[in-house]
Amino acid sequence: MPTAPTAPLARTPDEWTDVVRSWGGRPFHARQLFRWLHARGVLKPDQMTDLPRELRTNLLGLELDRAFKVVGAVRSADDTRKLLLRLNDGATVETVLIPGVTGGRRDLPSPVAALLELDADAAAADGDEEEEDTPVEGNDASVRVTQCVSTQVGCAMGCVFCASGVAGLKRQLGADEIVAQVIAGGAHLDAAERLSNVVYMGMGEPLHNYDATARALRLLMHPDGAALSARRITVSTSGLVPEIERLGADFGGNVGLAVSLHAADDETRSRLMPINKKYPLPVLMGALRDYPLRRRRRITIEYTLVAGRNDDLAQAKKLCKLLRGLAVKVNLIPMNPIGSGTLGPPPQERVLEFQRVLCDAGYSCFIRRRRGDDVSAACGQLALLGAKPKVRVDRS
Repeated sequence: MPTAPTAPLARTPDEWTDVVRSWGGRPFHARQLFRWLHARGVLKPDQMTDLPRELRTNLLGLELDRAFKVVGAVRSADDTRKLLLRLNDGATVETVLIPGVTGGRRDLPSPVAALLELDADAAAADGDEEEEDTPVEGNDASVRVTQCVSTQVGCAMGCVFCASGVAGLKRQLGADEIVAQVIAGGAHLDAAERLSNVVYMGMGEPLHNYDATARALRLLMHPDGAALSARRITVSTSGLVPEIERLGADFGGNVGLAVSLHAADDETRSRLMPINKKYPLPVLMGALRDYPLRRRRRITIEYTLVAGRNDDLAQAKKLCKLLRGLAVKVNLIPMNPIGSGTLGPPPQERVLEFQRVLCDAGYSCFIRRRRGDDVSAACGQLALLGAKPKVRVDRS
């Protein structure tokens, strides 16, 4: 069966080289074209001024500027932005821009302030120590932005606290449609902002769409494109063990890994996350212990606190035992409300008690601040536009 041609926005410079040669161009034109698309976010050939006219004419036939369209953009009171993209086949996905927070702890009462992570989803990508060879940008006054990207239209995992899976999986996104979100996001950055981190934490399970996820990673890290450092990218998973192993092997542990854990025993986790029946905790934890972490890196453990389901202190103590010996940091996420369910977060006192158990056991544990929840852009709130519920979200 013939292989489908690679979509234009998913092509590497080497793959563009053959195309450009067929149009009479030279190899360096392929690199120039790739820079226009991925470093500058320019999709209109007539704006690619250093390309020969014949190449620009041929590019017009690809209709690059019709690969996606931003059909909705909302801004939260905290400057988080949620973009709705309509793709070529009419499917829609959401992506979120999360600006860094400076001085955000000053309006919070101590000791609560000392226990909160400064950035919401950025915490998953940007919370660890800097690598020794990282250049210091002492005069960089720009606001760093984390972008949360989607990898599927809907989601097949069926986690009870997440709106993305309410309607089930509609289709996979191509690598071009994943990087298209980053291109669209770049056009919606404020003048003082720059993209610093990308987290695969939007709609869908990234490792359930492994090939497209991996190709998009390579495109985002390519030095002629967005040139993101691998340590500035985090891939989140609900626990697909074979693909965790594959990610570690393919990227040498350089790409950050976040694991949606949400419970410390199989019975509780299976009620919250059906995937646990296929890859129970002993199997998942074995994969995390084998993940090839780079020096001074940690796996991020995501734990959504759902009132009456996984928030008792016995679970906190079980979690301490489960994570023993792993290089991890824990993000506690009081459940954000989703329209199709009755589940919700525990009171703040319980959240702090749960955190204290982990901190007393020696773990780095942060409470994820809500960002963009007033525009349904917070963790777990991204949803398939107009979708009807397919899974029940109030499992006991």
